[in-house]
Amino acid sequence: MVSKKAKILKIILLVVVILVCAGLIIYLLPVFRNLSTPEGQQDFKEHIADMGFLGYLALFGLQFAQIFLIIIPGEPIEILAGMCYGGIGGLIFITISVFIITAIVFFAVRKLGRNFVYSFCSKERIEKIENSKLFKNPKKIEWIMLILFLIPGTPKDLLVYIGGLLQLDPLRFILISTFARLPSVISSTFAGSNLVAGNWQFSVIIYAVTFAVVGLAIFIINKFDKDKTAEEAMKIMK
Repeated sequence: MVSKKAKILKIILLVVVILVCAGLIIYLLPVFRNLSTPEGQQDFKEHIADMGFLGYLALFGLQFAQIFLIIIPGEPIEILAGMCYGGIGGLIFITISVFIITAIVFFAVRKLGRNFVYSFCSKERIEKIENSKLFKNPKKIEWIMLILFLIPGTPKDLLVYIGGLLQLDPLRFILISTFARLPSVISSTFAGSNLVAGNWQFSVIIYAVTFAVVGLAIFIINKFDKDKTAEEAMKIMK
């Protein structure tokens, strides 16, 4: 019963996301074309200001669907947040949204159980991760989650569902899930902010610097990770 309801909810959310995205594109398309000019940038900001609370609500809805449905990438929403509310404003908005949505999904999994998770994720994949010795190790699980959330390209939203099934402290896990995403969120929101300002080159530089910093962090982790915990965790997640 839970599985059927979850599938229906998933379909409804997909339809809502498509409609919201289409609406935003239609509404903002005229000003997107002129972002390279000061007049166009000012026009874009006025459009966003005119949306008021509805703009925040639409963006939060997209963020919720992105984490809840797993299949939607987060970067476009983060870039849009930066374009709409600036680098700092977008960063704060995304961080708060991720914290709230992660908590909702985490406790939904704790309440509704595995059948709820299987409605959104492959049962075989979930069982492979959940039953691995590495993810059952209480001394390493938080460290593993921190590493996986930091590494670009890992299925972070899938990890939120996994976290609800594992023996993890709720608050600690939600904080890890929220703040370990910061390198990606910072680069995307500030890139979006610079796109509105017409600084296309600086947006590219922001991404390059972020990837370099994260790459260095991963190198250091692998260097001192004698047990190859991070490497093993990545293999299990595939």
